[in-house]
Amino acid sequence: MSEGQRLFVGGEWTEPDGGHYPVTDPATEGTVGWAPEASPEQVRAACAAAREAFGPWSRTRPEERAAVLARAAGVIRDSLEPYADLARAETGATAGTARAMQVGVAAARFRRYAAVEPAEWAVLPQINEAGPMGGAAVMGALAVRQPVGVVTCVTSYNNPWANPAGKVAPALAMGNTVVVKPAPQDPLSVYRMAEALEAAGVPPGVVNVVSGRDTAVGEAAVACDDVDMVSFTGSTSVGRRIAEVCGRDMKRQLMELGGKGAALVFDDADLGSAVAGIGTTFSFYSGQICTAPTRVLAQRGVYDRLVERLAGYAARLKVGDPGEPDTVVGPVISAEHRARVESYVELGRKEGAVVVTGGERPPLARGFYVAPTLLADCGNDMRVAREEIFGPVVVVIPFDDEEEGVALANDSDYGLVDYVWSGDVARAFRVARRLRAGGVGVNTVGRNMEAPFGGFKKSGVGRDVGVYALHAYSEVQALVWPG
Repeated sequence: MSEGQRLFVGGEWTEPDGGHYPVTDPATEGTVGWAPEASPEQVRAACAAAREAFGPWSRTRPEERAAVLARAAGVIRDSLEPYADLARAETGATAGTARAMQVGVAAARFRRYAAVEPAEWAVLPQINEAGPMGGAAVMGALAVRQPVGVVTCVTSYNNPWANPAGKVAPALAMGNTVVVKPAPQDPLSVYRMAEALEAAGVPPGVVNVVSGRDTAVGEAAVACDDVDMVSFTGSTSVGRRIAEVCGRDMKRQLMELGGKGAALVFDDADLGSAVAGIGTTFSFYSGQICTAPTRVLAQRGVYDRLVERLAGYAARLKVGDPGEPDTVVGPVISAEHRARVESYVELGRKEGAVVVTGGERPPLARGFYVAPTLLADCGNDMRVAREEIFGPVVVVIPFDDEEEGVALANDSDYGLVDYVWSGDVARAFRVARRLRAGGVGVNTVGRNMEAPFGGFKKSGVGRDVGVYALHAYSEVQALVWPG
């Protein structure tokens, strides 16, 4: 970029009060561009602009809102390559991941919510067959959905395209207005999304983007009186603080938080499928993803073979420049995060885990790389087995029978996505139903993007994706009349 990025507030590109800060390429350690540092006052101005725009936008015909989303999808699709290049530079994602799973998924999400039918918004009509006091009068009742209002979207650094699109598109489709506060590590892609929406004809104030490294920026975006709902993706620790603020003012919440996905591998499992699925922890976003199967529970009959094959799989993965087509594992987001991941590996050693492969920094001159690492002979009480590492690190824990495996899987503060591998499909589904997780992959790590997504326990509150996102960004209103 030749000059610093501007904020997007009330339909205007605005110079930031706090100047600019560098966005670092985690693969080269060079500067990708200069991101704006908003002041809390500018954040509140963005929220006020969203409040002013809410009335007209919420009354806009659904077909018109859908047309804006469809045009935005087209703009994103037409700019796929430059957008993907920026995403790769900001996040360190491989070129294929940046194109398909970041920018490509964002375009798909805008297209999906541009195709929303009014029937998807409604709750089925309900008829009360008696009067309020049990009398003979018949009252008609209809439950409908209304937009929540102004939604603050606080997004994660691991996917600056798909994650914001998964919030903004359904929120706009339902008639809400938004203030997006992107992660400070890679906000430039989110401003490109704002440009796409502006080109698509989104009215001023309907979409606002404010960024900054100062925690006061996020705090203002959450606490502002003009905000009715907060949609957050990130760590459980930050989610707790946001939830406290929302609770004080009764703001609606959608929280997609941390995970420590348990992957139960039974003796009769297809090991090739299990290894390929678990191996995505090493390759997909370099393990920086909350849905990763990072905590492997292996039945003793298959334990040694699984460890051996996982180690071989990890050792074969190319770590390096994410721009090269044969690279599988890119860098993690920052030097600070690399140090955090490495500290967990060292902690695992001290706790008694065996480092089967990895555990050392790859011999690359630049970049924040972590070698795919496998820790075996772990116990479920170890910190490496209980805390979210958010890097290319997998721990393996043995178990004897189904009861123990389920107990170990559920012995976690988290409950986002778990996995089961077994040749006995009936058993796999039986076990899946016993797991305290918002989602369970049965012999797969794949996701259905219409299935509800969210967590049990400390992995979050609420569900989104598909039609469930439309419900998340709306309120239910009951209309009652004499029958």
